[in-house]
Amino acid sequence: MSARIAVCDYGVGNIRSVERAVLAAGGEPLLTRDPAAIDAADGLILPGVGAFGAAVDALEQTGLGEVVRGFAASGRPLLGVCLGFQVLFEASDESGGRRGLGLLPGRIARLGPERGKVPHMGWNALHLVAPSRLLDGLAEGSHAYFVHAYAAVAEPAVVVATCDYGGPLVAVCEHGNVLATQFHPEKSGSAGLRIYANFVRISSPAQARR
Repeated sequence: MSARIAVCDYGVGNIRSVERAVLAAGGEPLLTRDPAAIDAADGLILPGVGAFGAAVDALEQTGLGEVVRGFAASGRPLLGVCLGFQVLFEASDESGGRRGLGLLPGRIARLGPERGKVPHMGWNALHLVAPSRLLDGLAEGSHAYFVHAYAAVAEPAVVVATCDYGGPLVAVCEHGNVLATQFHPEKSGSAGLRIYANFVRISSPAQARR
């Protein structure tokens, strides 16, 4: 039985490309902002592009922020992607120091000019620093596609992969059932498709019963 993956449609994500990637990875995607539909899913993806403040406002105004927190509290897999990765943290320097969902320990800070050109945009190699269910089967140095001007300052215990851009940047986090990538897996070729396939597998009802 394929995993039912809800893609949270809160108005700030490129959700169609995520939907296509989940489908290609063997999942059953559903684009939705309906709390009942999200609650019925096996896994949840929180996408996002744009500004941190706009994303938090959208989650608050729709009530979906509490829905996402509730889903995470249920123990089912939650995947944050790009801006969706960032709003899972406790707070961000962007948009006047707004609070995030608080599901990952740490904060979001603007990339400094010492890093190079900001935003960090393009392909970058992943450095695998800890065992990871989400990155299972990916080789050291696999490439992913990044577009961001802010980056996570995360608790080291939740960081499973970094990349190098004027020094190490947090690329992937895992904290229990909360998983997150700073980059766009749906734009990252075969490596990104493997990540979505891993998420579908992690979310499958059969996996949950083990």
